[in-house]
Amino acid sequence: MKKYIFNSLAIAAMLFAVSCKPEIEATAGTSAGQANFSKYIAVGNSLTAGFADGGLYLEGQKVAYPNLIAAKMATVGGGAFTSPFFTDAQANGSGYLSLTALVNGTPTLTPVTTNLALRDATGKLTKYTGEVQNLGIPGMRVDLAFAAPFGAANPYLERLLTDTQVGSVSYFQFIQARNHTFFSLWLGNNDALGYATNGGVTTDATNVLTDKSTFALLYSNLVNSLTASGQKGVVATIPDVTSIPYFNTVTVAALLNAAKAINPAAAAIYIQTGAGTVRTATVEDLIRLPFQSAGLFGVANSAGLPYGLHPLNPIANNWVLDKDEVARVKDYVLSYNSTIKSLADSKSLAIADTYSYLNQVKTGIVLQGVSINSSFITGGAFSLDGVHLTPRGNAVIANVFIDAINGKYGSNIPVIDITQYGGVKFPN
Repeated sequence: MKKYIFNSLAIAAMLFAVSCKPEIEATAGTSAGQANFSKYIAVGNSLTAGFADGGLYLEGQKVAYPNLIAAKMATVGGGAFTSPFFTDAQANGSGYLSLTALVNGTPTLTPVTTNLALRDATGKLTKYTGEVQNLGIPGMRVDLAFAAPFGAANPYLERLLTDTQVGSVSYFQFIQARNHTFFSLWLGNNDALGYATNGGVTTDATNVLTDKSTFALLYSNLVNSLTASGQKGVVATIPDVTSIPYFNTVTVAALLNAAKAINPAAAAIYIQTGAGTVRTATVEDLIRLPFQSAGLFGVANSAGLPYGLHPLNPIANNWVLDKDEVARVKDYVLSYNSTIKSLADSKSLAIADTYSYLNQVKTGIVLQGVSINSSFITGGAFSLDGVHLTPRGNAVIANVFIDAINGKYGSNIPVIDITQYGGVKFPN
């Protein structure tokens, strides 16, 4: 079984600054206010689906934030909420990463490869044919939501389509005619994240930055469709990619300290930028989390030059989101969020501002007596892939949605007790 060993020097510090914030207090759910929660649907990507630890599996699906919201909606007139759960026999779904050891701060991540929901050797997942209200599809983007061929390329959408629909029905078409009375829409993350997590290198349609005007047009089409019969709902902003551990764990300082521990003469980390130039890395350059387990750093090439420690053998651009690429992603995210907020205002929809909230989590907050931050493994909010949420992270985000809904529609959906949900599972 393949294992991923992480360098302890690259793990974010266990101690973190915690900023005080009022605790969330549960209120009695007595009214739906101006909303009708009898049939709620959730439109979105991997975060909506419950993807975590690098995979989609039953345990993660069950604690996806829409499921947690729906359970609380039930106290104010909400109806049943169905998700495309994997069966108990195939509970490990696509497979995922498990923390199997943590020795002296060094974690070992081991892929879970048993009880998978694979129906063939090509990676296709077991079909789900029941009612679906959690419509989250890992990998879904605003632009690709309108591309029917993506249904054949994306195994998570393919498992929900009939054989005749695969390749001919887009995600936008798939979410139609759901007869919903309320919706949540958290989509657009991957329109920026795909580019960022590929180090700013574009290789296919999943890692290109969606054109700003195209995003505005297509997002408008989504919102118009979801509100066509006067339905109310909540939309969420797109988080800042720099707020997640995927880009904040392997730091330039940590790499340099590791190098100096072996060779005190090590003076700098060298990177190749998106422009093709080579320069000394700075704190503004973000190194991708998988670099920890790549086994490249410090390894000498044929000329005897250590990888990342000499300008003639720099860390390749695909491992780094350089400061110019960071600025570009931030600019696009701000544009996307401007579109989202403007459309929400025009339709009188609630706005869950996850962009602002996750930036607070990055520095550390205290909720219901629990400290939460974006540190890898120890922070409580993010799972082992450094991008997606833990059960506790889902509970926290669900409350952001609930607060937005209550504030907009005068409803009293009870908030979630986040102490009932854990962070990363530690080995026994």
